[in-house]
Amino acid sequence: MPHLAWQKSSFSTGGEGECVELAASAPTRLHLRESDRPEEVALVAPRALAALLDAVKDGGAGR
Repeated sequence: MPHLAWQKSSFSTGGEGECVELAASAPTRLHLRESDRPEEVALVAPRALAALLDAVKDGGAGR
C-alpha cells in the first residue's frame, strides 16, 4: 500500500484512539480505518461515501 496521509475525524475523542481516519490515494479512491485498528482499511469511492453520509444525516441509514 502506498504511503497515505491519514486525517482524523473532526469528531475524534482525542488521545484515546477512538476515531475514524480518512486518506486519499487517488481522486476516485478513499481509504477508511478506525484509529485503534489501523491494519483494517476499507476502500470506498467518494460518491459512495457521500451517499452514506447523506443517508446517515437524514436518518435513513439502516432502515
